[in-house]
Amino acid sequence: MDKKQTRSVALIGAGPRGTSVLERLLANWTATPTAFQSLHIHVVDPYPAGSGHVWQPEQSRLFLMNTQSFYPTLIPEDPQLAPPLAGGSFDQWRESRRRDGRGLDEAEKAELSTLESHDFPSRALYGRYLRQTLAEVLERKPDAVEVTFHQTEAVAARPSGDQFDVELADGAVLTVGSVVLALGHVDSRLNPEQRSFDQAAAEHGLLYFPPAPPADVDWQRVPDNEPVLVRGMGLNFFDVMGQLTEGRGGKFVDAGSPGAAALEYRPSGREPKIIAASRRGTPYRAKAGLTGYYPSSVTMRYLTEAAMDRFRAAGIQPAFDHDLWPLLHRDALWAYYSTLARSQPAAIRDPKQFLADLGDAMQPHAHSTANWESDVGELVEKHVVASRRLNLRALAAPLAGRSFSSRRELDAAITAYLDDDARRSALGESDPVKMAIGALHTGRAILKSVVADGGITDESWLAGLRGWFESFVEGLASGPPALRSEQLAALARAGVVSFVGPDPKFSVDRTARVFRADSPWVHDDPAEARTLIEAMSPANRVNFNVSPLLEQLMADGLVRTRIMMSVEGTPMQTTGLDVQPHPYRPVAANGSVTKGMYVLGLQLSASQWGTAIAAEARPRTGRVYASGQRTLRDADEIARSILGI
Repeated sequence: MDKKQTRSVALIGAGPRGTSVLERLLANWTATPTAFQSLHIHVVDPYPAGSGHVWQPEQSRLFLMNTQSFYPTLIPEDPQLAPPLAGGSFDQWRESRRRDGRGLDEAEKAELSTLESHDFPSRALYGRYLRQTLAEVLERKPDAVEVTFHQTEAVAARPSGDQFDVELADGAVLTVGSVVLALGHVDSRLNPEQRSFDQAAAEHGLLYFPPAPPADVDWQRVPDNEPVLVRGMGLNFFDVMGQLTEGRGGKFVDAGSPGAAALEYRPSGREPKIIAASRRGTPYRAKAGLTGYYPSSVTMRYLTEAAMDRFRAAGIQPAFDHDLWPLLHRDALWAYYSTLARSQPAAIRDPKQFLADLGDAMQPHAHSTANWESDVGELVEKHVVASRRLNLRALAAPLAGRSFSSRRELDAAITAYLDDDARRSALGESDPVKMAIGALHTGRAILKSVVADGGITDESWLAGLRGWFESFVEGLASGPPALRSEQLAALARAGVVSFVGPDPKFSVDRTARVFRADSPWVHDDPAEARTLIEAMSPANRVNFNVSPLLEQLMADGLVRTRIMMSVEGTPMQTTGLDVQPHPYRPVAANGSVTKGMYVLGLQLSASQWGTAIAAEARPRTGRVYASGQRTLRDADEIARSILGI
C-alpha cells in the first residue's frame, strides 16, 4: 500500500493519557471518514499499556486512590465526541466485575467484594480497570487500524522530512507522521539539599530515600524498630505510613465512634518509629464524607460562569489575586456561614437576618475589596459567637502562632487536630469547615477551566495561583480519605508516629552519623534518625527532568520551557512546556510550532492547572465545570488533528 495512504503515529507513554489518545484515535477513525486508508499506531512505554507506570496492578493494595470509585473514567461520556467503541467508567467496571469476576485474581475479587461506589479503591485495582478497558477497546479495533506495542523507552524523536524518526532504547527506529508526548511522571534531578543528603548517606552508612513513586520503593530496606524521619505530610506520606505499619503486619481495629479515637492500632513489633515533618507541621485535611465529588449543598454564587463571561465580554484577562480570589473567597465564606446557620443556628444571633446582610455585604462591584471584607468582618463580629468565626487562612495552618514546650505536647495537639478533622469529615455536609473547603474545591474546578481556556496574567500565575493558592488549597481540598486521619491518630496514640513541628530544618550530623530535624516552634531536642524518607514524588518540572527524550527535544530546540514574566518584569521558568493550543502542540526554541507533535498531561503544567487528576465520570454541566473531562477532550482534539478531521 502507498505510504501516503497510511497514517502513522507514535504515542509515547501508555498510561491513562496515552491510552486516552489511543481510544480516541480508534473511536474517531470508526465514526468519521478520513483521507487515509489505514492507520498504524505505535505505543511506546517501558511499562504495560493502560496502567503505565503509576497504576500497575501488581503494586501494594495499601496504596489507595485519592478519589472515590464513582469519580474516575478512561472513557469519555460527552455526546459531542465520537462514541467510544467499548468500556465505561471505573464505577461501571466495578459493578460488572463484582458480578462476574472476569479476568481478576483472588485479591482483586476480595477488594471488589466490599468496594462500594463511595469507597476509595486501591491504585492496583484501578490499574486493572485501565488494562482491561484497553483490552476491550482493542477487541473492537477496526480492521484498517494496526496497533503495535513497544515495551521500551523512547530516547529521541528527530524530524525526517515531514515525519519523525522515533529512536527506541532497544535500537529500533519508528518513522511516523505524528508524535504524542504523554509521558506522565518522569524522573527528576535532585535539588542541591537532596544531593547532599544522598551523598552523606553513602559516605556515613545512612539510608536516604529520595523522592520517588511509592510503588517503586523497596520498603523492606527501612529497618524495624529504629527511628525514621519522613519529610512531607501530603498524600505520599500516607503511602509511607501504610507500608511501615499495616505493611509490617500491624492492624487497625475499631475502638469507638467516628472521629473520636475511632481506631486503635495493634502493632506487630516490626514497625519503625516514624517521625513526620512538613512545612505546616500537620498532614493535609481529610476529605469530607459526601455523596458526590463536590458538596451538593454548595452552590457557587460569586465565582460563576456568568462572572467568567463578564470578564470575557469586557476583554479582560483576569488576575488571580485581584479578580478571581475575591470571588472564591466570598463563596467560601458563604458556604461556611450558611452551613453554620443551618446546622448550628444557636451560634448566630438572628441567622436569617445575618445571612441577608452577609449577602448584601458580599455583592461584587458594590464595594472595594477592602470595604467588603471589612463589612463582612463587622457583621460576623456582631452576629457570630467568637468560637464559630471562620479564619480561612488558619484552616490550612492549624499550628500557626503556637509554640510547644516539647514534642510530646506537639504530638498531643496534632492527635487532637486529627480527631477533630475526622469528626468533621464524618459530619459531611453538616460541618461548616468542610463546606467552606467544599466551596474552595468546587472553585478549583472552575479555576482549572478559566486557566486552560483563557488564561490568567503571568504575574498572577506566578505570584497568586502557584505562589500561594496552590499549596493553600491542596492542604485543604486534596487530602486523603478520612480513614487515613483516623489511622494516623491511632498510630500517634500508640507511639508509632510522632511529629517534628512546623517549618522544620533538616541537617546531617556527620560525626554522630544521623539525620536531624527540628522546628523553631518546638522547644525540645532535635529528632534524630539514621534513615530519611522523602515522602513526595519527583518534581514535575520539565527543566529538571532526566528523561532522555525530553532532554533531546530540548537540546534540539523542538520544545522549550514556558517562560512567564513576574510582576517585577523578571523572566521566570515555569514547570511545563511552552505549547500552542488547541490541540496542544509544543513551541520550538525559535518560537515556531513543532508540527506533527502534541503534548498531553503533566508536561502541560504551565498551561493547565491540576493536570494529574483523572478524568471525571458524569461531570457537572456548564463550561466552568468542564475541567472534569478536559483531558479526554484534549485527547480527542489531538486524535482528530492527527486524522485530519
